[in-house]
Amino acid sequence: MLVLAIDTSTPDLVTGLVDTSTGQVRDRVLPGTRAHNEQLTPTVRALLTDTAVDFTDLDAVVVGCGPGPFTGLRVGMATAAAFGDALGIPVHGVCSLDAIAHRLPQGRRLVATDARRREIYWATYDGSDRTAGPDVVRPGKLVLPHEVEMVSVPEHLAEQLPEGLRGVEQQDLAPDAASLVAVADLTAVPDPLMPLYLRRPDAKEPKPVPKSPAIPEVEL
Repeated sequence: MLVLAIDTSTPDLVTGLVDTSTGQVRDRVLPGTRAHNEQLTPTVRALLTDTAVDFTDLDAVVVGCGPGPFTGLRVGMATAAAFGDALGIPVHGVCSLDAIAHRLPQGRRLVATDARRREIYWATYDGSDRTAGPDVVRPGKLVLPHEVEMVSVPEHLAEQLPEGLRGVEQQDLAPDAASLVAVADLTAVPDPLMPLYLRRPDAKEPKPVPKSPAIPEVEL
């Protein structure tokens, strides 16, 4: 099975191809881009060209559903859904934090990503099980359900974690194609894609402008 993997839940733009029969993986990642909307489809096309693969060769799509910023998630998930619909192939949504956890050694671990607004998205894991989260919180207010042996957290947020976590081994990881596919159940009929926003979008509906008293009332 040839699977296209996409994740736009972090500042990195993650795309990749995974051949589940051979284990071969080809990643194409744009780190720290934030320009997911402009670069996602061209990056996927370049990935397919580099690997001499056509869209019609794909058997499934796996996409990270966050948690992540509203705009970033919307771009990745809408694009994945469009590919799946156009090609008539299944689209599997996965928790992006689960994919990051899969990249860490087994054990008790914390995965956190930048939620902006001085907050983090986070979840904890014990082996292959997620033990808490996903949720969003200020780093200094984080309360864990158990001790952890390893943390994945953006470098600029590491010092803001509770003091008890500062001596724990730390990495700064994003999902990759192999981990996204690894946490997806490709044998099951996929559920509808559900984004993990965890909070309201930054954009707000403008307040109504009061009517000027100089405008007369008109009955129709």
